[in-house]
Amino acid sequence: MKEYSVTIRFYEELNDFLPANKRKVAFTVSWRGKRSVKDLVESLGVPHVEVDLIIVNGVSVGFDYIVQNDDYISVYPVFEQLNINHITQLRPRPLRHPAFVCDVHLRKLVKYLRLFGFDVLYNQQWDDTDLAQIAAEQKRILLTRDRQLLMRKIVDRGLIVRNILPQKQIVEILNRLDLWDMVTPFSRCIMCNDHVRQLLINDPSFDNEKKKIPAGVLQWCTVYYKCLGCGRIYWEGSHYERLTKKIETIFSENNRS
Repeated sequence: MKEYSVTIRFYEELNDFLPANKRKVAFTVSWRGKRSVKDLVESLGVPHVEVDLIIVNGVSVGFDYIVQNDDYISVYPVFEQLNINHITQLRPRPLRHPAFVCDVHLRKLVKYLRLFGFDVLYNQQWDDTDLAQIAAEQKRILLTRDRQLLMRKIVDRGLIVRNILPQKQIVEILNRLDLWDMVTPFSRCIMCNDHVRQLLINDPSFDNEKKKIPAGVLQWCTVYYKCLGCGRIYWEGSHYERLTKKIETIFSENNRS
């Protein structure tokens, strides 16, 4: 069986998946037998969904490219602040209108994403197979802290969430996918993910919703919202004020207006 040897370098956050001695440097990899560049990249611990561009000897290639002896390979992470559609052979579509599915360990991140107005599916009963299937069939970005999950062949969009704290996780996702301008707070139900619309208190249909609202709230509040999915009623009380302050803090700490 023929022996192959190539030089490969990973850029930016892809280095997070590598041992210290292979980060931000070109290094040599050797093996026997033919293999695709996708197989090579993942054998080094980097999930293919984290990769946006692969350059081999100066030419952009797809994941199915069969690596040749003495190739020089450069591997780049997801680009969202730079349009590379004209050169990349990997991405089937841009991520400009993102929808997510999260694994069981990211429950608090799910609430943050929905609070910020993003479409996020989550179910504690879903296993890895379910998550991969949903991501593939519904064209969603799979968010997880499990790199093995993102190496499943059917998953073509996903990110490893590096941070542990939920408030840092939401900032990480907004930064990495350049989503700050797409934030629409309170436009989705935190509980079920459906859209929220304002209720008109002068509309006759509002009488049917009053039974869901505490009498004390009805005495002072005139602005209400209803989830189109689960029917949950929201109003701008103390909880709303706390969430608003939390959003404002996240924006200000990250120099976003």
